[in-house]
Amino acid sequence: MTEALWTSEEAAKATGGTAAGSWTASGVSIDSRTCGTGDLFIALVGENNDGHAYVGDALGKGAAAAMVLDGYEAKPGEEDRLLRVADTMAGLNALGRASRERSSARIIAVTGSVGKTSTKEALRLALSKFKPTHASEASYNNQWGVPLSLARMPRSAAFGVFELGMNHPGELDPLTRLVRPHVAMITTIAGVHTAFFQSLEEIADAKAEIFMGLEPGGIAVLNRDNEFFDRLAAKAKACGAAEIIGFGEDSHADVRVVKFHLHDECSCVTADIRGQIVTYKIGIAGRHWVINSLGVMAGVAALGGDLGLAGLALGDLSPLKGRGQRHRIHARDGEFVLIDESYNASPVAMRAAIATLANVGKAEKARRIAVLGDMLELGPQAPEIHAGLAKDLVEAKIDLVFCAGPNMAALYEALPARTRGAAAETSLDLAPKVARAVRPGDVVMVKGSLGSRMARVVDALMDLGERAPNRAANG
Repeated sequence: MTEALWTSEEAAKATGGTAAGSWTASGVSIDSRTCGTGDLFIALVGENNDGHAYVGDALGKGAAAAMVLDGYEAKPGEEDRLLRVADTMAGLNALGRASRERSSARIIAVTGSVGKTSTKEALRLALSKFKPTHASEASYNNQWGVPLSLARMPRSAAFGVFELGMNHPGELDPLTRLVRPHVAMITTIAGVHTAFFQSLEEIADAKAEIFMGLEPGGIAVLNRDNEFFDRLAAKAKACGAAEIIGFGEDSHADVRVVKFHLHDECSCVTADIRGQIVTYKIGIAGRHWVINSLGVMAGVAALGGDLGLAGLALGDLSPLKGRGQRHRIHARDGEFVLIDESYNASPVAMRAAIATLANVGKAEKARRIAVLGDMLELGPQAPEIHAGLAKDLVEAKIDLVFCAGPNMAALYEALPARTRGAAAETSLDLAPKVARAVRPGDVVMVKGSLGSRMARVVDALMDLGERAPNRAANG
């Protein structure tokens, strides 16, 4: 039986609104296209769209009710399924706040320059192995995604995992005060969104806003290998953190890697977790995932979770779409491996992806190909930053590099001639060139910022496969 999230009386009390009829919602939605049976649809008003135009669609799909502005003109049969409020965005925040207030769950909030979503999903997997766990969907980490994720938290949840994102100073402050975490984690600080910051110190300070909502006696989980560890630890203590847990390879880390081994499609780790030696497998390859897993284990420890079960859970971890997901493409002439990293990119994430690509297919002496799109929001130094990846690609012995976008053109010019595949202004122009170049046995990695639309290249390569469904390389 689906758990009731909100009754009309509870939602009206939380938002200060008025509900004419009596209803019970089992979910919360802000998108009529994905609104499901039993959802409370919230008609948000944006710059380019007004959710009130889709109230009828949502109710027609079986939504229990819709939250609308006081002045909304109800259509026949709608009034008893409406929750009228003065401001629907404020109403969404009020629902999130009320959900957090009534919950007895232990809450962890995750931010960082890279690895937020993957770490959040790993925490969800690890914690759900032994107690009911709720987590943000996808990358719902902004001003509407965070309250929506809170409003959806079941009453029965024992743990809540929330991702908080930002690209400007001041954005995390209201989000963390809404979530009020018992544990606040910063995965790392790196040069991401540098177009909006003068220095890495400013980025660190903006990320440290996550501690402003920390519950009394709360715990901060920080990357001990990062140069800003001491700065962040001081910020956490100033905000009342009772404990700092550091993770990484540093000898002073509380959660420290003892040894690890990287395989083509997984990673094996032995870690010292606050004096307890735990050995586990991660279902994803890559040195960066070894470090990510330490943060996950540190978070589990901070929440009082079972480390043994968490370690077992990490073996079931698989890459998210566009974040390292692998496919074996069965083309007409033979098979090749596609690594889809098209969702996002930053300098540190790009280097991690290149390092991971370097380790794939070594035994088979596969040809390794990197297809790279522009990294965005890097400011005036963007061409220089892109060109700097040439050193990493050469050291990783990547055989062929394809580049899309004006900034990646700088990288293409910096590459040795033997590794230049092709360059194009857009991913749409590059896609057919990559498709023509791929051979059986190749390992192809596609990565770029979301705005570079490198998924077009992924789609072109997937289209090379036979009609039969492709099997994931790690599945």
